[in-house]
Amino acid sequence: MKIKQGMILAAGLGKRMQPITLKTPKPLIQIGNKNLLDRAIELLVNHGVDEIVINVHHLADQIKDFINKKNYRVKITISHEQDTLLDTGGGILNATKSFKEPFIVVNPDTLWRNVYLSELSDLEDFYFKYKKACLLLVNKNLSFDTSFSGDFNLQDGIVSRDNSNELIFTGLQILDHSVFSSIEGKIFSMNKIWNNLIEKKFLIGVKSNQKFYHLNTKEMYDKILDLNITD
Repeated sequence: MKIKQGMILAAGLGKRMQPITLKTPKPLIQIGNKNLLDRAIELLVNHGVDEIVINVHHLADQIKDFINKKNYRVKITISHEQDTLLDTGGGILNATKSFKEPFIVVNPDTLWRNVYLSELSDLEDFYFKYKKACLLLVNKNLSFDTSFSGDFNLQDGIVSRDNSNELIFTGLQILDHSVFSSIEGKIFSMNKIWNNLIEKKFLIGVKSNQKFYHLNTKEMYDKILDLNITD
């Protein structure tokens, strides 16, 4: 069974990437022969997703123009957080209201490459086996950016948060709308959702074996550019 719907988080301001993001939205930053948004869309499309929603805010017209010019072979709609940023959780809930369940959510800050396709399939299989929200995680030792302290731990497929955490969230997850059932209000972080699920042991995860490249600062962007990654 293949998940057919996906969302890409593209509404952030990218403040730590300034001055680049003063004129270019972070998802349109180019690495190799593709920008970050293109990589995220291709990951979903190549997996078999045929409907994608993208939330936008900062320099939104540039993102919309890029999508229109690319003419992707899937349905892509825009969720415009024009007046108020809804944070990660609020943005996902708002953008995916029309989705059937489950759906994939991608953060384009990660340098997505075709090597992730098999891991997305593993994540999907794990979701359908247990029918719980599922995260793709990576050991911080595999991170190109060595400053990450870790977000989670994983034991027997169950995600936890402890005083010391060895795993980083890659930015790829599978959700259904049941995870939002206890939430009130429109603006909230996915951390609130994850913490609720962890308390109930309802959050599961799969480990990635890929070298993890994540663009979170201008300095890291410059370092990744120097690697001359082309795929």
